[in-house]
Amino acid sequence: MLRSIALIIFLLLSLSILRAQPPKREFRAAWIATVGNIDWPSKQGLPSVEQQQQFISRLDQLKAIGCNVVIVQIRPSADAFYASQIEPWSHYLTGRQGTPPFPYYDPLTFMITETHKRNMEFHAWFNPFRALVDSKKNPNPPSHVTFQHPDWIISYGGKSYIDPGMWPARDYVISVISDVVKRYDIDAVHLDDYFYPYRIAGQDFGDYRSYAKYGQGQNKEDWRRGNVSFFIKALNENIKRIKPYMKLGVSPFGVWRNQSKDPEGSATHGGQTDYDDLYADVVLWMRNGWVDYLLPQIYWEHNNHAAPFNVLLPWWNAHRYGRGVYYGLGVYRMVGARNGPWAGTSELLSQVRDIRRYRDAGYAFYSTVSFDKVTPAIRDSLHKYCIYPALLPAMRWIDSIPPAAPVLKAIPSSQGTLLQWQQVNILKEPLRYVVYRFVNDEPVNTERADRILAITQGSEYLDATANRYQKCTYIVTATDRTWNESRSSNEAVTHL
Repeated sequence: MLRSIALIIFLLLSLSILRAQPPKREFRAAWIATVGNIDWPSKQGLPSVEQQQQFISRLDQLKAIGCNVVIVQIRPSADAFYASQIEPWSHYLTGRQGTPPFPYYDPLTFMITETHKRNMEFHAWFNPFRALVDSKKNPNPPSHVTFQHPDWIISYGGKSYIDPGMWPARDYVISVISDVVKRYDIDAVHLDDYFYPYRIAGQDFGDYRSYAKYGQGQNKEDWRRGNVSFFIKALNENIKRIKPYMKLGVSPFGVWRNQSKDPEGSATHGGQTDYDDLYADVVLWMRNGWVDYLLPQIYWEHNNHAAPFNVLLPWWNAHRYGRGVYYGLGVYRMVGARNGPWAGTSELLSQVRDIRRYRDAGYAFYSTVSFDKVTPAIRDSLHKYCIYPALLPAMRWIDSIPPAAPVLKAIPSSQGTLLQWQQVNILKEPLRYVVYRFVNDEPVNTERADRILAITQGSEYLDATANRYQKCTYIVTATDRTWNESRSSNEAVTHL
């Protein structure tokens, strides 16, 4: 009887520990916006070395609060933060549209390398249809799409856009993104919420020519939604044809549709919505498997009068359709907040806790510069919430075959225990390794996030704190590009 009670107490304690710790798999990201020099670089035309130093500082800042993904805007307005034969260098980088950085380097190659060094994923963020941030000023060279194809360009609300209704224009945007997929080692293509622009009262988006040419008698709103859906489907097919492991993520506005317009919609009162205003039927894309993850921008607090976080979170989770759904958090709203829900840390941390109720979930912060402006308590709290590294959620619809298990050995010394492993990697794919440690006689359980010592790309790891324990049991697993985890290696055991 006593043994049964003891076993029940042990199981309850174990369950409470597992509930208290961070999840083993979690998408932890932040957006790095370049348009308007919001997050990086701090201003236009900085010397290359200073640009690089600032980017490294951004990565280290995000790594310190647990991020394992950066989402970097590399095409803010039909221009490029990388060497392109299609579009000009961005003036947000160099100070002048079409001028390369000096001294010359390729920022995208640099950013990917530095991101991967830190075992973080690099998601390349494209604004697909914005052509000019100011429709009255065109600083671009004559080769730019706005000059070469003026019939594709529509000015609306002071900005200019590539018309999604023009079939050749959609193909052009797909070719720009596919060019990056071919030439750079990015981990995902990421699109923001700007498909058709946000609706402006009293102004109509002037796609008369494309509607007359391609509308074929359809309702105009359905036609617009079809244009964007066709674009998403074709883009997904193209990038996976180039690299089958390439992920496609979209960060839509936080409200798909209000329940007042559609029973399937959320119990919200959003002034604009994805479906009705941006013509982005993201639920259709998820249902049809045209995207690999959604990252809806849920920038509102719990119990917000129009779009409550506590309503939208379960709504989006219920529309996963077997794909990834993560959640955009508006940390920018904490900047300068002296009262209300965004003052202090409680709202943001409660949102993270709520997200963790769902398996294989996660979040992204908008935006990185906000962490320069909020109190250290916010960064410290996030660090404590993410003190252990996390694997990203696996995407088994892309690839479900894990790597082989490593073969491990442990070499004790006065400086700690050196772990070394060998790996069979027939496909020569880039692998990461997860190092677990279990001390004294505790049971081996690789679901324990708090037993992960490191995630590394190398084939050895020094546990400098091993000699604090009488006994250490180590296990190493291998993960592939879509974060399938191998079986456990052999157990390597050391004694003090």
